[in-house]
Parts: sequence; structure tokens; C-alpha cells
Amino acid sequence: MNNKYIDLDFAKLDIERQKRKGYSEAVYCECKKDRELIEIFKTFNVNNQNVIGTRASKEQYNILKKEFPKIKYNEQARILTLISKEVEKVGNIAICTGGTGDIPVAQEASETAEFYGSNVTKYFDIGIAGIHRLFDKIDEIAKANVIIVAAGMEGALAGIITGLVDIPVIAVPTSIGYGASFKGLSALLTMLNSCAEGMTVVNIDNGFSAGYSANQINRKIEGK
Repeated sequence: MNNKYIDLDFAKLDIERQKRKGYSEAVYCECKKDRELIEIFKTFNVNNQNVIGTRASKEQYNILKKEFPKIKYNEQARILTLISKEVEKVGNIAICTGGTGDIPVAQEASETAEFYGSNVTKYFDIGIAGIHRLFDKIDEIAKANVIIVAAGMEGALAGIITGLVDIPVIAVPTSIGYGASFKGLSALLTMLNSCAEGMTVVNIDNGFSAGYSANQINRKIEGK
């Protein structure tokens, strides 16, 4: 074993990432074979590291469940988690969506943030088509340490929320929308071109990155 990673031939597991960054490596499941996933999860598990798998299918979960009875799966978020050591959850991250269609991406962000050690409060379907729904919740949302906003169509919700609060906002464009939304590109460009200061934008449908980054900010604020 290399002192920085474990070489499985088909994968080189960054076993030192926990010490170096404070968080274990994530496993992108979508393109991996079943035997590869089993070996990866087994290696992290025997090294007493928590494992999170993203973009996992129900079929992959069922296969891993036979090997790891304690593994958990959020089908909507497509997230697998196998916990060896419980992580204390601190602070609070508010996760908002423009519509119901954005919830799977928001759930990916939520599962990620909770896995790495943050409390999460969710505010779904508060988009600008009925902006009074946002105004009804904005005072609660503003109490969080960080806000994640997942929105498709034109993606305007993130900029509006950013303009109303004094805390960091992480915007996630989603691929929800009709033809001219170009599978999230329209929302991405709206968010990137927002004039509201304090908003950071991640890639289309990338709830994992939003949840990870929000957790880092949240835990720093909480002194962890």
C-alpha cells in the first residue's frame, strides 16, 4: 500500500484525504461495475472511513446491500452512505428550490451536507412564479449559515435570494425546463451573470458540489 492511496488497479483510493482535507473521498457510482463498487466500498469500510456514493442506481444499492447491510440509500438523491463513524452535525444550511422538479438535486445537496457534518433545513417550491412563497420564508432562510438554491427554467431564484440576505449563497442550476432552457444552460448563464453579490455557482445538477462546499463554509463558521 502506498502511504497516500490504495491501488486497486481499476481505482486508486485516496485513503489519506480524510487526514488532508478533513473529509473522506466520494465515489461516483454511475459508470462503475458492480464488482468495482463492492471492492471500493469494502476497502474504505475496513479502513474505518465513511463512504458516500453519488449518482447511484437502485440496482447498485440492492447489490451493495447484500455486502453491507448497514448501507443507506436515498433514491431521489441517488446517494449511498455507509457510516463507520458518526459525524457530529453542526450549524445549519438552508436548501431552497424553485420548484418540485428541482428537489432531486436539492436532496443530493442535502444528503451530502448531512453526511459531512451539517444540519439542513429544506424550503421546497418557493420559486418566483409565486414569489410570496419565498417572502413568507425568507426570514427563516436568512438565519442559516449558508444557503443553497437549486433552480431550473431561467434560474432567477438564486439571484433574488442573494439580493435579500447577507450570507453566502451557492446556486445550482438544474436541467428542469422546456426546450430553450437547453437542459440547464439557461439557468446556469442567468446565475453566472447575476449582479447580486455573494453568490457562487456550481455546475448544472451538481448538488453534490453545492452540498460539499456549503458544509465547508458552515463548519468553518461553527469553528469545526
